[in-house]
Amino acid sequence: MKIKHALKKTWNFIWNEDSVASWLVNVILAFVLVKFIIYPGLGLLLGTHYPVVAVVSGSMEHDGNFENWWQSHKEFYDKIGINKEEFTNYPFSNGFNKGDLMILYKATTLHKGDVIVFQGEPQDPIIHRIVKTHPYQTKGDHNTDSRRDETAITQERILGKAIFRIPYLGWFKLGFVYLLSWLGLMKF
Repeated sequence: MKIKHALKKTWNFIWNEDSVASWLVNVILAFVLVKFIIYPGLGLLLGTHYPVVAVVSGSMEHDGNFENWWQSHKEFYDKIGINKEEFTNYPFSNGFNKGDLMILYKATTLHKGDVIVFQGEPQDPIIHRIVKTHPYQTKGDHNTDSRRDETAITQERILGKAIFRIPYLGWFKLGFVYLLSWLGLMKF
């Protein structure tokens, strides 16, 4: 009987009480639920340790409309044999923004134009578009050229392929990381 009463009281505290302590417990419970149940479950389902990533830079953003963006990046793509029509058929051909949330899965077959997350240097995950295969080379849509650490990407460095974008939802994670960084608890 005491256990039932304690569970009822705890349930009421978590879901009905309007206090700072209740709010803090809810935040902690949400964090634990996402970090240790939802995220690993998605990873198992999608076959990658990185099923969800928040975009932390503007390297895949397109300034203005597609036509203006293409004109400012056309020279690079012409050099490597990618034309405008081909590019418009790529996934996420309009890029994506800092703060977007990307859903990934472990792809066994990758093609030119796919957006992947790979282990960069120094060990930071990077999300860019494949511009060459065998070996894989990527480039951020907003960047003028490929970085040094993305010109010969091996399969072992690939963490996943982007399959879905949720705009703005990544700002929750970025805000939390910025807060921890500001408090000196994390380096950003």
